[in-house]
Amino acid sequence: MEYRRLGRAGLKVSALSYGSWVTYANQVDEKNAIELMSAARDFGVNFFDNAEVYANGRSETIMGEALKKLAWDRLTYVVSTKFYWGFPAKFGEGVNEKNTLNRKYLMQAIDGSLKRLQLDFVDLVYCHRPDANTTLEEIVFAMHDIVSSGKALYWGTSEWSAADIMGAWQIADKHHLHKPVVEQPEYNLFKRKRVEVEHARLYAEIGLGTTTWSPLASGLLTGKYAQGLPEGSRGSLKNMAWMKDDLLNPARNAKVVQLGKIAADLGATTAQLAVAWCVRNPNVSTVITGATKLAQLQDNMKALEVSKKLDSDVLARIHAVIGDDYA
Repeated sequence: MEYRRLGRAGLKVSALSYGSWVTYANQVDEKNAIELMSAARDFGVNFFDNAEVYANGRSETIMGEALKKLAWDRLTYVVSTKFYWGFPAKFGEGVNEKNTLNRKYLMQAIDGSLKRLQLDFVDLVYCHRPDANTTLEEIVFAMHDIVSSGKALYWGTSEWSAADIMGAWQIADKHHLHKPVVEQPEYNLFKRKRVEVEHARLYAEIGLGTTTWSPLASGLLTGKYAQGLPEGSRGSLKNMAWMKDDLLNPARNAKVVQLGKIAADLGATTAQLAVAWCVRNPNVSTVITGATKLAQLQDNMKALEVSKKLDSDVLARIHAVIGDDYA
């Protein structure tokens, strides 16, 4: 495994990491989680990503139980969580319980996550989305206090604009507060502009790290949707119906088939090629992968070796297939 600094922070994370979005509680129970997390660690993964909104908190609960039973030395792994959405099942029950980053919500959300994860602290805590109804000053001071309390070691953002990230960083700098050190954006062959264009200056100017998610575009880049909707796949889940149209997009699936031919020439799968393409970006601190089965996780881990085969000629072939089809 390769380990990279989280931007300018001293913390090092594995180039490939393991996340729980969609899978935990929906397809992965505690027993599966222990198996998958243990296997990931055997490959050298040291970063495990989560969020309070995932499965209405059950994802954190499952990961927490797994971590308790695995009993790893706390210094050897990194855990994250994220706040903003609250719990969808409780929407409408309280104005300060959802879609907010106000101080009241944040200061109570961290306690809830730590209880579910059965941890004294998380290593990374993110503002899961921007909040137009709460000032940046309030958000930055609250996140600073969470870090200062020892309940988190570093804080960052997820899917924030470059302007808001820089604004938050400048407020923290002005008041000598803990600064945001990491952004968690979606990044894959069909989703590139935010990482490669919008955030480009932030890597050098403020030392921003990135923990990118959805390297397989929710499974589209595995190639398994080229012939329709497989039973048991993410796209077939009732609570994931909103992504069905994207997964079955004929034009993009045709491009995935072409990418599969490039992957085959490298002795790799389409999924491995897609993950490897993300890994080869030097501004990516870690690529968050997901898996519901051991074989999937093992295949994902092989992407690190595939990334070493992506020379300029291979990259040119990949980009010729994708063309301008990226957001």
